[in-house]
Amino acid sequence: MKSVFTEEGSQGLIHRINQLNPETKANWGKMNVGQMLAHCNVTYELLFTDKHAKPEGVKKWMLKFFVKPIVVGDKPYTRNGRTAPAFLITDPKEFKTEKNRLIEHIEKVQELGEEHFDNKESHSFGILRKREWNNMFYKHLDHHLGQFGV
Repeated sequence: MKSVFTEEGSQGLIHRINQLNPETKANWGKMNVGQMLAHCNVTYELLFTDKHAKPEGVKKWMLKFFVKPIVVGDKPYTRNGRTAPAFLITDPKEFKTEKNRLIEHIEKVQELGEEHFDNKESHSFGILRKREWNNMFYKHLDHHLGQFGV
């Protein structure tokens, strides 16, 4: 898996994002391209904002023990998989705004670097190692960019 913490890895993702346009169609799924970009931005909102409530109790335990291995592991996501409620985007989104936000988030992660993320607590999964953070960031973007053919 490529690294979001390197210039090469982050610029590769940004290059793919820049190939999208407001009319780009999905190869599968229900989201349009603006919704997909907004969906991908949620990962960074969970990290950089307090916009979303932190899970507690049984929900937190289930996320940590059942969802975490899927999200931060090496295995790619399957098509049309289930997503957490915070990631469900059904309202219209402005393509350019969401695209610019996503690129800014990717650049911020790369600038902060892998050491910043090593042993950092995530919103939903507890403490993650830098490899787990990278897997979570990269494979989610790779999955959805592939969904839209870039």
